[in-house]
Amino acid sequence: MISLKHTAARATVLRRGTVVATVPVALAALLATAGATAAATPGSAGVGDPYFPLAGNGGYHVAHYDLNLRYEPRSHHLDGKAVLTARATQRLAHFNLDLKGLKVTGVTVDHTKASFRRDGQELVVTPRAALRKGHTFRVAVTYRGVPKPVTDPDGSKEGWLRTDDGAFVVGEPQGAMGWFPANNHPKDKSSYDFTITVPEGHTAVANGVYRGKRTAHGRSTFRWRQSEPMAAYLATATVGKFKVEQHTTRDGIKIFNAVDPREAAAAAPVLKKLPSVLEWGSGLFGRYPYRSAGSIVDHAPDVGYALETQTRPIYPSAPDVSTLVHESAHQWFGNSVSLTSWKDIWLNEGFATYAEWLYSEQHGGPRAQKFFDELYARPAGDELWAFPPGAPGSGAKIFETPVYARGAMALHQLRKAVGDRVFFRIVRAWATQHRHGHGTTAQFTALAERKSGKDLDKLFRTWVHTSGKPAVAPKG
Repeated sequence: MISLKHTAARATVLRRGTVVATVPVALAALLATAGATAAATPGSAGVGDPYFPLAGNGGYHVAHYDLNLRYEPRSHHLDGKAVLTARATQRLAHFNLDLKGLKVTGVTVDHTKASFRRDGQELVVTPRAALRKGHTFRVAVTYRGVPKPVTDPDGSKEGWLRTDDGAFVVGEPQGAMGWFPANNHPKDKSSYDFTITVPEGHTAVANGVYRGKRTAHGRSTFRWRQSEPMAAYLATATVGKFKVEQHTTRDGIKIFNAVDPREAAAAAPVLKKLPSVLEWGSGLFGRYPYRSAGSIVDHAPDVGYALETQTRPIYPSAPDVSTLVHESAHQWFGNSVSLTSWKDIWLNEGFATYAEWLYSEQHGGPRAQKFFDELYARPAGDELWAFPPGAPGSGAKIFETPVYARGAMALHQLRKAVGDRVFFRIVRAWATQHRHGHGTTAQFTALAERKSGKDLDKLFRTWVHTSGKPAVAPKG
């Protein structure tokens, strides 16, 4: 984003069944079944993220989402059916999905009706029979209503945001639960299929590869597929009256741009640079992680931020080149290499901001050192030094200046400490070794030390983990 602002009980039962030979077979089977049922436990409500404790859910991993949506822009009504293919990671008595608002009209697990209840942002699902550990199951949720924005701790809004001709759909960090039931934490990444029906004349844009449109009876249905793993907050289903442009880059990446006509003239020269920006990023960070790319440029003047929705960043108005570079860099840093805790968000935003600096210095603009020096000149009381980028302190601060600017400054200090050749090896290795996976600050620190052969503890402690303005900034 960039602001424009595991059980012993079961084993005991099994041992009884084998040792006590005089127990009748039917009774032994009954005891075993009873024991297995007793061993089933609820999946946790939340994965324990320190900033968003109810985000995500325990007990299962979602491999795939199949989202079938029907949206009426005039009434803002959404009808949805979400089919999640998941694997139980424990024996599950019941499990939760994140879903805020919207009326749930039915839930099935493996095609069998399941009971459910609402508990705040949690949809608690109880299958007819406990799910065994390792079992792959399908949960289908039908729902409807008028989606309402999700308000973040910093007061900003996300989720399904209305526009004058549709909806601007963004999810960082919590907004996905405002429009589909999800395991809504970056720890859980999945593939997606989208089928979105809207009135004829509107376009529905989602993630991944465009698979075509069908129009009948005054309505158009758009199909999209995101095959590579994606965190729920990076999903979109933006609807509007867009001008659409499609082409394929010389590297075989399928580009799909959707632009509000009111923004088209200003956006055109910037979007024209997207293929070269992706080629530049591939040269520095390793091969672009996806088969498709593009942009959604909406006319949403009240939103105030752009977001790196996977494969196809979304902008509330025509972006400038720096913003395009920032959101494109996130496809490597944040989308492909995802965080495991929201406190590590500097690994997303610091990297994307530093990519802006690198692009500038390699395309005739100010050098990265100039950006660093201008920031370092800020007084000790400036907001830049309010908290360390590696520990914002709460979900209300994860999009504030230190995460972005001081995160980029930390990377610049690393570059100066190890030299350009080693620095770019580190960055490329980070993006390639964790491709489509996850990473932590500790892992990045360890990688930098391995690649450089240097003890970098003091550097990371000073620039990533300690509040206040460092006393000395070595000259470049």
